[in-house]
Amino acid sequence: MLQHQHCQILIIGGGTAGLIVASKLIKKLPAVSIVLLDSADKHYYQPAWLFAGSGIMAKEKSARSEKSLIPNGVLFLQEAAELCNPDENYVITSQGKRIFYDYLALAPGITVDWAGVKGLEGSIGKDGVVSIYSYEQLDQTWQSIKIFPGGAAVFTLPATPLKCPSAPQKIMYLAEEYFHKTGVRKDTNVIFFTAKDKLCEIKKYESTLKKVIERKNIKIFFKHDLEEVRPDKKEAVFKSLVTGSKETIKYDLLHVTPCFQAPVFLKKSRLTQKNGLVDVNPYTLQHQRYKNIFALGDAADLPTPKTGAAARRQAKVVAENLIRLLSSGQPGASYNGYTSCPITTGYGKVVLLEYDYDKKPLETFPFNQAKERYSMFLLDRYVLPYMYWNFMLPGRI
Repeated sequence: MLQHQHCQILIIGGGTAGLIVASKLIKKLPAVSIVLLDSADKHYYQPAWLFAGSGIMAKEKSARSEKSLIPNGVLFLQEAAELCNPDENYVITSQGKRIFYDYLALAPGITVDWAGVKGLEGSIGKDGVVSIYSYEQLDQTWQSIKIFPGGAAVFTLPATPLKCPSAPQKIMYLAEEYFHKTGVRKDTNVIFFTAKDKLCEIKKYESTLKKVIERKNIKIFFKHDLEEVRPDKKEAVFKSLVTGSKETIKYDLLHVTPCFQAPVFLKKSRLTQKNGLVDVNPYTLQHQRYKNIFALGDAADLPTPKTGAAARRQAKVVAENLIRLLSSGQPGASYNGYTSCPITTGYGKVVLLEYDYDKKPLETFPFNQAKERYSMFLLDRYVLPYMYWNFMLPGRI
């Protein structure tokens, strides 16, 4: 028999977006009943996985207990969402609870789909196939880069929506530099297969990245998607998204950026687009049909890269609009598409991207952020993680 429960605001997802929304709401509305639903034991600061996979820091520093981050006054149910019925305003959990809500904030993120590429599932961490998109394989990724003897080092970026789409470039740039340090760069071909048609959507930043690629002598294949991995032969099969032709490449090191997909409960709901992401107004983040539902973070279908910086701005908008609705008002806060991504171009070098829906740079600092800077590396490595744990998640900024 299902257990019934009611709350005024139900938040699905205890990642960056969900925790910030919960923190901001409970500060402003301490008397409102708020439930946060997530089955996770651990919360990860995932931008740090780049540093763990490149030997800069231990992966354990990226993890904290999920329970320790739940704001006081918010009820945490450590369960997964199994079914969402937006017509009757309830969610059924993995433990059989039926939670009725007045308002729903969807921030469940997206999940890695290792099976999205033939032959990839079960191959990560073995025979030169690595990825910084797996916490469990970060140490192996670093070891593979550290002891790489030379040969073909191949890096991929898929066509599907993904977390931090610049991460494949970052680990490639760091690995290339480390190959110099170990003396194997002269015997190594660094190759980047990307499903995109350019390195970056913003011309200002792309100009810098093109120079990085040229300086590092990296060969790029644009509009190519990884279709199959043959680990026994150390072969990767790529499909041209222009001609449909296929090309088989031999590799000695293959860093794979996996496909991602929406959580199953979202796919089964009536809330998503064909791509599995939640259909929301790109400015108010309110669902296009169900006006008591909002979505943010990686699971929202928005025309902007999926980053923690974007999630923070979206969380502020969703919290403000929920507060307005609870006060019998109308959503008034608007998200402009702001996103930010520090692109690590080497050990001690970062280009800090910031821009909006219109691809207009929205830079924080009074200098040209398209330039590779050591100061921005320090920001990325030390300042941003501190701000994340101590200011972003608690809703202080």
